[in-house]
Amino acid sequence: MTGQGDDERDRSDRPRLSWSELDKRRGKARGHTGESRPRGAAAEALAAKAAQSYLKKLDQQLFAKGGNSAAAGNKLAGAVRDALGTPALDDACRAYLAEVGAPATAPLIAAFLDARDRELRIAALVALGEAVALTAGLRSQLRVLAEGSDDELAERAEEILARG
Repeated sequence: MTGQGDDERDRSDRPRLSWSELDKRRGKARGHTGESRPRGAAAEALAAKAAQSYLKKLDQQLFAKGGNSAAAGNKLAGAVRDALGTPALDDACRAYLAEVGAPATAPLIAAFLDARDRELRIAALVALGEAVALTAGLRSQLRVLAEGSDDELAERAEEILARG
C-alpha cells in the first residue's frame, strides 16, 4: 500500500524553484511576451498615427525654426512658465513664438491660451489642432474660449473640442 509517505519523498527529491522562477514559468505558460501590440487594423492604424505624431513633434523640438539650439528653446520656455500669472506673459510668449515657433507641448500651449494677446491664443489653437493630445486642463481652457465673445477663437476652440 502506497501512502502519503511516498508522495512526500517524491516531492523532497525534486529541487525547489524560487518564487521568481515560478513567476517566469507562469508568464511563459500564458504566452506573455512582455510587450503589448495593437490588435486589429484600426488599432494598428491608430498606433501608426500616434507614432507619426510623436516623431513630428520630436522633429519640431529638435530642429526648431531658425536652427536655434534646444537650450535656447528651453530657456524661453522657462521664461514663459515664470511669467504665468503676470503681465509679462504676453512678452514671454511673443519671444518664444519669434525664436522657436508655435508651442508644441501641452503646458506651453496652456500658457499661450492664458495670454491676453489674441494672436498668441490663435497660435496656440493652431498648434493644438496639429498634434497635441488634449489634457483635462486644455479642454477646460478650450471650453472657456468656446463660450467667449471672440467668434474666431470660439469657432476654433469648438472645432478642436469636437475632434478631440
